[in-house]
Amino acid sequence: MIIGVPREIKDNEARVGVTPAGVKALTEAGHTVLVETQAGALSGFPDEEYQKAGAEIAGEAGRVWGRAETVVKVKEPMEPEYVFFREGLVLFTFLHLAPAPMLTGKLLESKVTGIAYETVRDRQGTLPLLTPMSEIAGRMSVQVGAACLEREHGGRGILLGGVPGVLPAHVTILGGGVVGANAARIALGLGAKTTIVDVNLNRLRELDDIFGGRLYTLASNSYNIAQATREADLVIGGVLIPGSRAPKIVTRAMVAEMKKGAVIVDVAIDQGGCVETARPTSHSNPSYVTDGVVHYCVTNMPGAVPHTSTLALTNSTFPYLLRIASHGIREALRQDAGLAEGLNTWMGQLTCRGVGESQQREWTAAASLIG
Repeated sequence: MIIGVPREIKDNEARVGVTPAGVKALTEAGHTVLVETQAGALSGFPDEEYQKAGAEIAGEAGRVWGRAETVVKVKEPMEPEYVFFREGLVLFTFLHLAPAPMLTGKLLESKVTGIAYETVRDRQGTLPLLTPMSEIAGRMSVQVGAACLEREHGGRGILLGGVPGVLPAHVTILGGGVVGANAARIALGLGAKTTIVDVNLNRLRELDDIFGGRLYTLASNSYNIAQATREADLVIGGVLIPGSRAPKIVTRAMVAEMKKGAVIVDVAIDQGGCVETARPTSHSNPSYVTDGVVHYCVTNMPGAVPHTSTLALTNSTFPYLLRIASHGIREALRQDAGLAEGLNTWMGQLTCRGVGESQQREWTAAASLIG
């Protein structure tokens, strides 16, 4: 199989879909790998390393997209890349289609086979390709939130962990999944008063055990969310419904009641965000202020630490990529029901229920299409 690795063009996105180690394994298995010039440079992988591993270096994106049977990326394609879509192309990347009807339409119109990292499942039912990026985004959310609380960034001028004689900041984390647990680990480590809000009481019990009772837990309902956000200095949104738009559990009215100079970091923004006042931002212009509250809503947070992120992501994605390359897309999907869960578009048909419901589009279960 011919596998293409283009350079990411999203704002300040420095990750890359395949490392030189992955290239070496693919070429040793008899596959051809095309890597766009400087695709991995910002992640610490220069073209020379890819060449030594057996890759062909292509000078421009069109050559990669045009020759490849499977294109491996990190982030969803941007509008300038839509011209490269064609029937029969397999696209393996984060897609986040639920809040992106234009991209969904283009993939369907071009009959691209789109496999989304964020909806692939393993035998335990977890999301193995989303997990490493959620771990990083969860940990980063506290870092960037602490910076935004500084006065020069519009925040309240509060040190997250406080000092002896001065109370620490109060961090409220919405969602007790991978993002929430990792955010809590960092917030507690810095000495912040930390509360996690989740709808699953068993998960709250589990988190209480994990963190030895140092974490405050709160059942999720509109009253508790309103109270928790009102008291918080930093709110981290980590709500996830796989494949679907994130629910807007923090309303505009709740934001208006928050402390002036408080900070919201909406990690769920890739799926539309869980805060009503949140809108996507970029690393170039990461934050804005609404109702006196600083909002940080960067859609590719892990892109700021590309070396760590690329290694963590490709550790998880590569076994699936090798299976696709070795068996072909249809057979790989047939053999692995969890990979088939990642199928979002197939020969002009939408195959992800969450996207269909979010966009009110018809969808067809993948199993009935791949045989």
